Amino acid sequence: AFELYDTYGFPIDLTEMIAAEKGFTVDQKGFEAALLEQKERSRADAKREVGDWVELNSDSVEFIGYDHTSVEGAKVVKYRTVKIKDKDQYQIVLNKTPFYAEGGGQIGDTGCLYFDSERVVVMDTKKENDLIIHFVKNLPANIEASISGEININRRRLTENNHSATHLMHAALREVLGDHVQQKGSLVNEKYLRFDFSHFQKVSEEEIRAIEELVNKKVRENIALLEARSIGIEEAKEAGAMMLFGEKYGDVVRMITFGSGYSSELCGGCHVPATGKIGLFKITTETAVAAGVRRVEA
Repeated sequence: AFELYDTYGFPIDLTEMIAAEKGFTVDQKGFEAALLEQKERSRADAKREVGDWVELNSDSVEFIGYDHTSVEGAKVVKYRTVKIKDKDQYQIVLNKTPFYAEGGGQIGDTGCLYFDSERVVVMDTKKENDLIIHFVKNLPANIEASISGEININRRRLTENNHSATHLMHAALREVLGDHVQQKGSLVNEKYLRFDFSHFQKVSEEEIRAIEELVNKKVRENIALLEARSIGIEEAKEAGAMMLFGEKYGDVVRMITFGSGYSSELCGGCHVPATGKIGLFKITTETAVAAGVRRVEA
């Protein structure tokens, strides 16, 4: 049971369910002991020392990545060293950046920064409180230089395709399966999308075809993105925007709409300007991940 969970990502509750159907029981104590051992190993492997921030100025941090894929004349606000397994990595915060920080299921951007003429590779971008943190392998010789930079545009565009396709699919799932469908988790990268949702049974082949046909119909309609970047939460509710249960939203939110009355969600991620950019939508797998929760990859 632990090998299924640890190596293949197979949930323990599903193992127990299938075992029960076959007349077997699962050694829960043995599973817990193996899990504890693995956690101790991971804790030892992931020994991480985070240094203090070195602050260069008190500028605010601005994300310009909805409108721009590059930046000119940026400055480092602060930086720090992080030691992982005795290897140094560095984290840099800029006063303005086009790099999207991982969030809402969407992966963080990668790309390059240029300190004068010195190239620094950005391996990942994440958020910590209100800081957009660029993960880099090395610091430049002149950390106070004026910075230009560009995200990996091809990777971002492919990710946008999958993120917008996720919104179209979410609406299609609710239309085909019913309004009980609620998002339970998602991952969006440049290769595929993964979407977990509440549903009480396996999605049939006929239902999968109906979902694919509906999404591809919306792709062919080439529906323009309607973005309300700063809208009041109450106004968004009145507009019928989908909101995640248990999620905390501020008074001002960003609402993404594709087609009047079809797909409207609160979302901070990056999207295509029109659905035709997606090209083609295809579901590749449909599985269970927990009791009452299904997973689709596409």
